[in-house]
Amino acid sequence: MQILVWVFEVLFISSLVGVLPLSLAETTSPGVCSEADRAALLAFKAKIVKDTTGILSSWIGRDCCGGDWEGVQCNPAGRVTTLALQGPVKDSSMYMKGTLSSSLGSLPFLQVLVISGMKLITGPIPDSFSKLTRLTQLVLEDNSLQGNIPSGLGLLSHLQTLSLAGNHLKGPVPPSLGNLRNLGMINLGRNSLSGPIPTSLKNLHLLQSFDLSFNSLSGFIPEFLGQFRNITFIDLSNNQLSAHLPISMFNLVSLSYLSLSHNLLTGTIPEQVGNLKSLTSLSLSSNKFIGHIPASISRLQNLWSLNLSRNGFSDPLPDVSNRGIPSLLSIDLSFNNLSLGTVPKWITERQLSDVNLAGCKLRGSLPRFTRPDSLSSIDLSNNFLTGSISTFFTKMTSLQKVKLSNNLLKFDLSELKVPDGISSIDLHSNQVCGSLSSILNNRTSSFLEVIDVSNNLISGTIPEFSEGLNLKELNIGSNKIAGQIPSSISNLIELERLDVSRNLITGTIPMSLGRLANLHWLDLSINRLTGRIPTSLLGIKFMRHASFRANRLCGEIPQGRPYNIFPASAYAHNLCLCGKPMPPCRGKKQETSQ
Repeated sequence: MQILVWVFEVLFISSLVGVLPLSLAETTSPGVCSEADRAALLAFKAKIVKDTTGILSSWIGRDCCGGDWEGVQCNPAGRVTTLALQGPVKDSSMYMKGTLSSSLGSLPFLQVLVISGMKLITGPIPDSFSKLTRLTQLVLEDNSLQGNIPSGLGLLSHLQTLSLAGNHLKGPVPPSLGNLRNLGMINLGRNSLSGPIPTSLKNLHLLQSFDLSFNSLSGFIPEFLGQFRNITFIDLSNNQLSAHLPISMFNLVSLSYLSLSHNLLTGTIPEQVGNLKSLTSLSLSSNKFIGHIPASISRLQNLWSLNLSRNGFSDPLPDVSNRGIPSLLSIDLSFNNLSLGTVPKWITERQLSDVNLAGCKLRGSLPRFTRPDSLSSIDLSNNFLTGSISTFFTKMTSLQKVKLSNNLLKFDLSELKVPDGISSIDLHSNQVCGSLSSILNNRTSSFLEVIDVSNNLISGTIPEFSEGLNLKELNIGSNKIAGQIPSSISNLIELERLDVSRNLITGTIPMSLGRLANLHWLDLSINRLTGRIPTSLLGIKFMRHASFRANRLCGEIPQGRPYNIFPASAYAHNLCLCGKPMPPCRGKKQETSQ
């Protein structure tokens, strides 16, 4: 879903290219840069104490308008009109460290100011930015800016784009932002803003994109949202908004994306939801909605993603005809008060990519899908499904993730024939038997990253691991697996999480386990392991959780972080483990006393 949000925002910003200031597209050679503007830029550079992007290293020489100063553009008079510094968000090694200089407020001809993805730019947004009265775009995304949003930004009357997302801003949304009557996009998401959505924002009649997600906003969703006739994107998810949905919202015939998930919203979905004829994605998950899902939802001809999970919706589901919701690709009705019994035909008989019906009181055998080749992800966990799995995956050639945990499935692992491209299998808490070698062998796909078969009836031993596997999570806990942990465990070089707890495993902990540099979760508890905890584990630098409890281990616990600061309960009920956080070893105690 985050990818979808990103696509919407990129498309919106791209659409503004046609309305950007002429200076961005001018072919006329700019003049020599103003000395005052050059000084303002150098004052900004001076406040950046570290720049691993290398952008500011190009800011040398007298002429900031000659094209050599990266991110700087000027008009023919030599005045700076654009400052656009964008870092790669996903590359943690590329950043700027420092603060925003108030000197940028002394660039009177600036029309575009973009400083985004720099990660370590801290401190407040300078009040001086309120003097940039020609500004049409202000984008300060994905930094570490702090403090309140300056109310003076409401003076930037020409502003069309305002994005301060992905920072550490707090306090209220300033009511003064309601003065920005030319605003087409506002994104204040992923901060720590609080308080209500100010009523003054009703003046933003040109708004097309409205994102306040991932904050701590409270109060209700304002009725005035229904006045934004041009709006296509609304994301108010992950806040503390309450009360009913305003009926006016369902007049927004241009609205394409609506996410109100993870709030405290109550009441029912009104029948008027069928009026949102442009809607492609609707997410109302993790709220407190009740009642029936309205039949009018079948009129949404463009809807391809529907997420109503984790609410209190009750039976019956609407009777959707073959022509209803014709564009639907992804549906999530998990964890409501639904007692479906079987999966409705209007779900099994259409071409879907994602089906999520966890906790819907499904019973009987696993469902058969008419178009299994289109399925990418299936979650039927927390139901009462029974029987075998032998033919379930037939023709599911596109399947990547499957979750069938917490059911009553009863089969041998040798019956499990999964598609080659699958990346995640979760079968925990069923009645699965057989040996792990049926799914972990030299034919195991390199695409497979997650296996969870915990809390079943699996027996046998842990097989040898061949090279080339890309497993990141292996959970085989709470079974009847015996034998030793093979030293070839070190071949799982991508492994981040390993749980073999509550089995019958014997032998010693292999030294080779210390080669799993990415491991951050390790649970070996409640087995029959003997010997020492190998010091090679000290080579795992990012371990956040480890448990060796209830084995037959003895000797000194590796005396280095994090093992010597884990709680004593992680080592309890062994034969004779000693050293921090347990009591000191005898030999060590004698040496100390000498």
